[in-house]
Amino acid sequence: MAAVNEQAEALAALAVIEGPAWPGVRSFCTTRAGGVGTGPYASLNLGLKAGDDAQVVHENRRRLRLALPDDPLWLAQVHGTRVLDADAPIDSNEADASVTARPGRVLAAMAADCLPVVITDTRSRVLGVAHAGWRGLAGGVLEATLAALRERAPDARGWRAWVGPGIGPTAFEVGEEVREAFVASDPEAGLAFFPHDTDASKWWADLFALAQRRLARAGVEEIVVSGRCTASEPETFFSHRRDQGVTGRQAVFAWLAPQA
Repeated sequence: MAAVNEQAEALAALAVIEGPAWPGVRSFCTTRAGGVGTGPYASLNLGLKAGDDAQVVHENRRRLRLALPDDPLWLAQVHGTRVLDADAPIDSNEADASVTARPGRVLAAMAADCLPVVITDTRSRVLGVAHAGWRGLAGGVLEATLAALRERAPDARGWRAWVGPGIGPTAFEVGEEVREAFVASDPEAGLAFFPHDTDASKWWADLFALAQRRLARAGVEEIVVSGRCTASEPETFFSHRRDQGVTGRQAVFAWLAPQA
């Protein structure tokens, strides 16, 4: 009980955004608050490859660890579709998603505009966390994560997902190649793209809608979308697009927890 209380106190100090209150699952997204970083990395940058001082990042990760039941599985994200089994021996952490069936195993996905997505079955027996930018979404990282979860729980009765904070449709400017990556296999995905107001060769893309559509088509019945735009809330979130690449990383963490 003491450890649980200490985790709750550490979590309160970080001003995180809590995920849905699903029995047996805990999840949250960090913000910029609660760390020791300065300048464009102020203050809770968790990314070691974002250009920040490594000692600062390690101190931020130490503070974050106090709010978790175990060490998180940090992935070397590459905007791909590989899904790591967090319960098996790990030869390489180069992946953009991970899955677990072990209570207390903490999964993580870092982002600074891309979408962090948590997926679980309705009985909270298996859990997956994915990092989904437009390349990962178009490539099928969410479907790959769900496939790995179904393999671990073939008799699951249903699925639910939380789409965390990411760049919103009024801030995500893309070219025709991005739109084509989605509509080539799903013409109705074009509804998530809106004509640019000043450049006819560009589009505004709704990543939230694209993720929701792909999750629904893959069989996820309950989808909770954060809708929080990382690019539009500079005091709360890091944003790679808004800050032209010089910025930190927030992260989503999730784990299976005992049910009351």
